[in-house]
Amino acid sequence: MPDTVNIADTKELIETLPERTRNLREEIAKAIVGQQRVIDDVLLGLYCGEHVLLTGVPGLAKTLLIHSLAQALNLEFKRIQFTPDLMPADITGTEIIQDDPVTGTRELKFMPGPVFTNLLLADEINRTPPKTQAAMLQTMQERQVTAGRETMALPKPFHVFATQNPIEMEGTYQLPEAATDRFMLSVLINYSSPVEEVDMVRRTTGTDTAELGHVMSGDDLLAVQRLVRAVPVADEVIRFAVDLVGSTRPGTEQASERVNRFVRWGAGPRASQYLILGAKGRAAMVGKPCADIDDVRSVAPLVLRHRVLTNFKARAEGLDTETLLNELIKPATA
Repeated sequence: MPDTVNIADTKELIETLPERTRNLREEIAKAIVGQQRVIDDVLLGLYCGEHVLLTGVPGLAKTLLIHSLAQALNLEFKRIQFTPDLMPADITGTEIIQDDPVTGTRELKFMPGPVFTNLLLADEINRTPPKTQAAMLQTMQERQVTAGRETMALPKPFHVFATQNPIEMEGTYQLPEAATDRFMLSVLINYSSPVEEVDMVRRTTGTDTAELGHVMSGDDLLAVQRLVRAVPVADEVIRFAVDLVGSTRPGTEQASERVNRFVRWGAGPRASQYLILGAKGRAAMVGKPCADIDDVRSVAPLVLRHRVLTNFKARAEGLDTETLLNELIKPATA
């Protein structure tokens, strides 16, 4: 497929993407009860062509969500359960010695690992040692695997959805800040409402199994990703995003007194890039011709929550990152 977006094709995609997105939501809803906000956030990461970090307690259908999304998009899905003994080769693949029965010779043959897929669920990525985490993150960044002297590109599209379990810290290896920065969005998954949970229990304890149809294809998704990057954005919107990120950095002119007091480390330049890319994605999802400041505000918590680190004073006073970010975003919405 070409790397550029034809103007006529762009207009058609903008007009049809909201309906396609609704159809995609409805298809996923056959398997997932509720969690509409989470579904929209995951779709945003896909439309932007980036990776997503999912945080939630066990049993909130994180695996089912990504698997259902792969079915609706007719993409290949694989899952890696991260454990303390998982090695980098278990993820990327390894070379094995294979005998040729005809010639009697031996040769090295590469056996691809589970990263050779379209949608990869990296389950409990904080349960594996830093060496294996680094191999996973390098694959995410470069979208290719090197074995020996050969470098192999991963399939397109390729997206990683990594999960973290926030309630069990024993035997975990917390992702370093530089690693979490590789994820465009950090999505929090909370419990469903009682009504939704009743519906979920009814569905999952019966005999019926949801059959999901194909709403979009991999080529459609790649076209949407090119469309998102082609969405226009004004310089004043970019300036707003840069100033918002700057306000999270203690010791700068934009930083408030509370940021200087409670923030240990603010968001880096990648946050500014992802705020604009996310704003473009939000605009495209609803059929807007360009991204505006409201789109930046709507994606700001997703982009910034894993990039702003509070200090001990904040923890001592019960101030979390979410509260601090809401304070930074609210004045602009007044």
